[in-house]
Amino acid sequence: MIPKVMTIAGSDSSGGAGLQADLKTFQEYGVFGFSAITSIVTMDPAAGWSHEVTPLVSDLLAKELKTIYAGAPLQAVKTGMLGTVENVQVIAQYLTEFQQKNLVVDPVMACKGTAGLLQPELAYAMRDLLLPHALITTPNLVEAGILAEMGELTTTDEMETAAKKIAALGPQYVIIKGGHRLKTTAAVDLFYDGQTFTYLTGEKYATDFNHGAGCTFAAAVTAGLAKGNTPLVAAKKAKAFVNAAIKQGVKINPFLGHVWHGAYNDAEARMNQESRNNG
Repeated sequence: MIPKVMTIAGSDSSGGAGLQADLKTFQEYGVFGFSAITSIVTMDPAAGWSHEVTPLVSDLLAKELKTIYAGAPLQAVKTGMLGTVENVQVIAQYLTEFQQKNLVVDPVMACKGTAGLLQPELAYAMRDLLLPHALITTPNLVEAGILAEMGELTTTDEMETAAKKIAALGPQYVIIKGGHRLKTTAAVDLFYDGQTFTYLTGEKYATDFNHGAGCTFAAAVTAGLAKGNTPLVAAKKAKAFVNAAIKQGVKINPFLGHVWHGAYNDAEARMNQESRNNG
């Protein structure tokens, strides 16, 4: 049986992050992906690639979730950008009704091209309504600082303190993504299981072609859970998957570059190999 996985997230019109990144990752992992769109993110090339987020109404999101949950049970679910407090309320209702297991909450609070929070009240809604349902949450340094009410995190010691505070909000596991903001020579993420800290390290690449890395990591963790991996194994595999995706990042337009979701499995060569085998 092919595991079934859902992403509840925003649509990134540039194709690199959001549900586009999630579905690409699901495909590479060999799981069947469903998507419920919460908002649409567009960028204006005439205004320095400024972002605009257009949320979908919660009634429409409810119809999407009703459609998806009409099928067989889902092995895992990931949430990303959620758009409105009303959307969070609808999502929490469906998670409860269907007793959803293996929930990964990626608490997206801002777009990479924006300076501030999408909505402060949205952060509180995710904290209060979704984190108690979560098996894992995967905040970046900024999001972890907000959830832990610690402000900017700059050290691994601060990451550990934040992880403890976030775990107290309900999730069984916390993974704080260090990303480029953590001034370390390696790419460092922190995995916390409520008792033990495990650092996930990889090579840090000097590249700006990393759009979608955070979404891709959370999606990879979700897909790993759906395939039966333990949370720690899922996190380690996701780390390797994203490291490869960043290393082979692709320039998309004059403003940014995306991670390449097919890097880990050498996706661009698959059809070529098939053609050689059949030719």
